[in-house]
This record gives sequence, structure tokens and C-alpha cells, in this order.
Amino acid sequence: MFIINSYALAVVLCVVTMLCWGSWGNTQKLAAKSWRYELFYWDYVIGIVLFSLLMGFTLGSHGDAGRPFVSDLQQLAPAAVWSALLGGIIFNASNILLSTSISLAGMSVAFPIGVGLALVLGVFNTYLFAPKGNPVMLFAGVALVVLAIIFNGIASSKTQQSADNHLKKGITVAVVAGVLMSLFYRFVAAAMDLSDFVHPAEGKATPYTAFFVFAMGIFLSNFVFNTYVMRRPFVGQPVGYRQYFRSSLPTHCVGILGGCIWGLGTLLSYISAGKAGAAISYALGQGAPMVAALWGVFVWKEFKGCNRQVAGLLALMFVLFIAGLSLIVLSGGS
Repeated sequence: MFIINSYALAVVLCVVTMLCWGSWGNTQKLAAKSWRYELFYWDYVIGIVLFSLLMGFTLGSHGDAGRPFVSDLQQLAPAAVWSALLGGIIFNASNILLSTSISLAGMSVAFPIGVGLALVLGVFNTYLFAPKGNPVMLFAGVALVVLAIIFNGIASSKTQQSADNHLKKGITVAVVAGVLMSLFYRFVAAAMDLSDFVHPAEGKATPYTAFFVFAMGIFLSNFVFNTYVMRRPFVGQPVGYRQYFRSSLPTHCVGILGGCIWGLGTLLSYISAGKAGAAISYALGQGAPMVAALWGVFVWKEFKGCNRQVAGLLALMFVLFIAGLSLIVLSGGS
């Protein structure tokens, strides 16, 4: 299977993870013109599962290093299976809420608050489980990201939309999503042998197998979580599965593409965790709010018409995010 052997390459792949995690929301924005996010989310989840299988039977099955995908699945210990499944269940609950927040408040608000909070809490949680890297530089970088989140929140409150109930509800939902999202990564990391992907311990998963089991946790839990949200939506009328099956193939493909984009970022994060460490790999990937905010500000014009003060706050947010992520990178090389 494909395995990386250098910290520098691990960092590069983590940056790709950040771009993927910060960009998949564009597919939801595109689909939102004619498609409720609850229905879009089913296609997104299907895209994740399909991508995990594709990678398992390609990159995860060829080469001399590590166990092939099918062989690795067959030898997984029940504890590793349940750990990766639980990670998928927790992630799915958080991501449905994040999708809700995107629909209510936009990408430039939902991602920096929800995913940014997940970064901060998740780094602490993951580092305690698998410590690797310079803790002073790592947590200093996280502190700068916290400041970036604060400035984004201030900028959002100063826009003309600040009195809108949807925005307020979107921010609240993003906070809950962020707390839940901070918990999932350590359970997936626990299913893998992070110390040796080439000769992983018996019963432990390779990144490709862990990703597939994680994806199944998302898929199975979606029958509970998303069905509930479809029947009791945060905004608008309930939607049913009949509406889902009546949609066109191009509409479904947009959601599947979103799942594949997110899935690529997630798999690269797991592959990188062996060299960079779980905390650093997670932290760099969760720099996605900066990417999402860039999409929201410059492509979707979510802060169109804002005054100079708001523009200054947004610029400061980007600077702090970049500085924070730079320290996180350096923490692993020191």
C-alpha cells in the first residue's frame, strides 16, 4: 500500500487535507440552489463510502509495504473495529450539524467557528492520546487559531445580518458541531498502529482500512441522524426519501463529489499521522476554516458590502490562522 516516509511529505499531504476539508462545502452551496441540505447530505455520505472502497482496493492494496486492504480487514480486532466505527458515528453527528450551520450562516461563519473550535479541542484531546511534537509550539499555534476564531465571530456580529435569527441559530449550531467534531479523530487513531504502518501490529488497522470502517460508521449512523433531521429540520418543512429519489443524476453527483473531496482529505490525514503524529496531522487538516472563509468571502460574497472595520477583522483572522498553522507545522519538525 502507499505509505509516506518523510515528515515534509506528511506536511504537504496535511495541507492538501486542509484544502479538501475547507472546500467540500462548496458542493453544498452549489446544490442548495435546488436541493435541501438534508438530501444533499445523503449523497455526500455515499461519496465518502465509495471513495473509501476505491482507495482501499487501489492505493491500499498495491505495493510491498503494509497489509493489503482485504487481508487487513479480515484480521482486525473487534476493539479496533468499534473504535473506528465510533469515530464515524461521532463525526457524522457533528458534520450534520455543521452542514446545518452552513445552510443557516454560510461557509465563512460556520467553518471558522465550528471547525476552528474542533481544532482547538481536538488537538488537546488527540495530543493527550498520542503525544508527538513540541507541545509549546503546538499549543501556541492553537492559541493563535483561537484568536482567529474570535475575530471571525466579531466580524460576523458586525455585519448587517447580525440581527437575523438564522445567523444566530447557525452560530449556536456551529459551536455544538465543533465540540462534537473535536472528539472523533482520536477514536480512529486508536484503531491504527501509528508507530508502524509498514508492519502494523496484529489486530490494528492500516489507514485505508481504518478509513473504510470509519466511513461505514458514518453511513450506518446516517439512517438515524439524518432521518431525524429530515423529519424535524432546523429550518423549513420536513423532507422525505421520495424527494431524494426523484432528483436528477447531476444533482446527486454534486453531493457525491463533495463526499469524495472530503474523503480524500481524510485519508491523507490518516496516512500522514504516522510521520507527523495524530495531533499535528489533525491540527493542520483542521486549518480548513481559513480555506472555507476564503471561499465564503471571495467566491460566495458572504460579507459583501461590509465596512472597513469588518474587512480589517477578516484580514486579521487570516493572518492569525496562517501564523497559527505555521507554528503547528514547526512543532513537528523541532
